[in-house]
Amino acid sequence: MDTIEVEKLSKKFGELVAVNDISFTVKEGEIFGLLGPNGAGKTTTLSILTTLLPPSSGKSFVNNFDVETDKDNVRKSIGMVFQDPTLDDELTAYENMDFHGRLYGVSKKIRKSKVISLLKLVELGDRKDSLVKTFSGGMKRRLEIARGLLHEPKVLFLDEPTLGLDPQTRNKIWEYIKKLNQEKKITIIYTTHYMDEADKLCNRIAIIDHGKIIALDTSQSLKNKIGGDVITIKTTDQKKLSHSLKDCKWCESVRVHDGSVTINVHNASKRVVEIVNLAEKNKVKIDDIIIHEPSLEDVFLYFTGKTIREQEASGIDNLRKRMMIG
Repeated sequence: MDTIEVEKLSKKFGELVAVNDISFTVKEGEIFGLLGPNGAGKTTTLSILTTLLPPSSGKSFVNNFDVETDKDNVRKSIGMVFQDPTLDDELTAYENMDFHGRLYGVSKKIRKSKVISLLKLVELGDRKDSLVKTFSGGMKRRLEIARGLLHEPKVLFLDEPTLGLDPQTRNKIWEYIKKLNQEKKITIIYTTHYMDEADKLCNRIAIIDHGKIIALDTSQSLKNKIGGDVITIKTTDQKKLSHSLKDCKWCESVRVHDGSVTINVHNASKRVVEIVNLAEKNKVKIDDIIIHEPSLEDVFLYFTGKTIREQEASGIDNLRKRMMIG
């Protein structure tokens, strides 16, 4: 059963196309990842699905409710953790939770027991009476996740929930998300630009770039699609090496990025010798060679021609240009 259906969804802000004719479904009980650089369209998509933004075109359904014509029922059936903090720092953890429960009409008796149990779930039970302004970034994130669960939503939207957190805290958040999904059977929609995060957490992943979904499958299937192994070569002559490989019949793809040349091949241990010989023949100095199995970063590079870091950098440059023109 599909909990979310998105059909030819688009969103424009003037001439800027933030979401460009995307379609996908999310199964009940699934952790579904929207993966891409900042500005790719992830947050805009979530804002539409949670009724915060109207679409320019297309249709979307959450728990069989139309996000445009049945907003109240959509909102009652979902929880949301925003990318930016939305807690009241001058209230305690308990007061933040209690206030949220009142807004959703949770009865006083149920509200009290659920607040306590959820705070324990995210290991904040002993800090229930502490002001939120005394919490670390990771503690605030855990509190926001707990708050989003108070009214027992069928779907939980998490927009970059680990952004800016240290690796240890990120791992903690991952554990809570997996636990929620397994124990409470909640469908989770998860946006991130951390490749390792999506790889570990998500049942399926949609890679979104420039407002379009460019790939959608399980993590392993996406890796399998790019074929074989990945050879990354560090050299100052990237273009020269890339050009010498343009007629390579056993290369699945050749990409120049981040001061490197990445080659997708089968049987890398055999092919690396041929690549070295070809480099010597063309007087290309190789500084380093790395062979590894495909990662989601390699998948992103394969489908877009750039790494996620390069896409973010180009996005920032485009934003600066628009600001200068304006």
